[in-house]
Amino acid sequence: MEKRRPFIVIVIIQTIYAGMFLLSKVALDGGMNSFVFVFYRQAFATIFLVPCAFMFERDKAPPLSFIAFSKIFMLSLFGITISLNVYGIALVYTSATLAAGTANTLPVITFLMAVLLRMEPLKLRSVSGATKILGVILCLAGAATLAFYKGPHLEPLIHYHHFGHRSSTVQAVAHPSNTWIKGCFLMLTSNILWGLWLVLQGRVLQIYPSKLLFTTLQCFLSTIQSFIVAIVFERNTSLWKLHLDAGLLAVAYCGIMVTGVTFYLQAWCIEKKGPVFLAMSTPLSLIITILCSVLFLGEIISMGSVLGGIFLVGGLYCVLWGKCTEQMDEKLPVKDEKGNGKLVEPPIKLSVKVNLNAGQ
Repeated sequence: MEKRRPFIVIVIIQTIYAGMFLLSKVALDGGMNSFVFVFYRQAFATIFLVPCAFMFERDKAPPLSFIAFSKIFMLSLFGITISLNVYGIALVYTSATLAAGTANTLPVITFLMAVLLRMEPLKLRSVSGATKILGVILCLAGAATLAFYKGPHLEPLIHYHHFGHRSSTVQAVAHPSNTWIKGCFLMLTSNILWGLWLVLQGRVLQIYPSKLLFTTLQCFLSTIQSFIVAIVFERNTSLWKLHLDAGLLAVAYCGIMVTGVTFYLQAWCIEKKGPVFLAMSTPLSLIITILCSVLFLGEIISMGSVLGGIFLVGGLYCVLWGKCTEQMDEKLPVKDEKGNGKLVEPPIKLSVKVNLNAGQ
């Protein structure tokens, strides 16, 4: 049972993320404003994390300098507030399946950002480096396929929308192509901002190492920022009211289950099996989301979505394979000056370690 536990945890994590894509789409289709949704989501996350931070970190909290606070503020603004608001708009224009599919680009985008910032090595003449480049190309091909090619549609098994709103099938047909393309572009922009946040937070954690307080402070600052954004774009007070419906369930679920529960589960999984094991499970949320979208939302799945998802998953695994190959090569025994085969530690290289699905 102990050996099976990481695999069970992985299924739970990806199921939680699939639930996030589905419930967020249901809440937004039900008329909830996307900016208000992001504010309430971050508020629920903050309410959940503040008692945890006070309980576990109150006696060992590191000092917070003005420079560290400013960097955390900017990380929260671009990596969480703007990223989530752009994501919310994109989800209105597209579907839960597309959101789950483009989530597979996040590890690849993060790798590309790390390369551009010279935090990750890239050996172009090696097999591993070429495989990484192939992975980036496949991800770009997958994103282009999702945006510009739909192809034949697969008929949903159930046409009744269980959540009582207009069927996603009708919405998908009603949306013009330019709206869908705009949604794909916004979804990719959101993932780029999120990937940049994942890379840059490693540097901020060097000057403020408390992960729990760091996460809590970001959620708190993002709540304030999201409130200002929501006030600017939505001043109709009737749309700010929460009711006992899918909207309340979605914000509570995203704030508590996604930001709170998966944060711990991912940390546990990385500790037991490593970050690659976690990243390789990302396509599972896409499969779960597709099945649930068809069964419960009556969503149309096009051939373009299937092909685009295959390209994205292929690109993800190419980048992960290239990274794993480089790490294995660095650990291979090499000959010393006397010609004896012995393990010689390779020179230390700056490498970015990210929490691959964190919070989105």
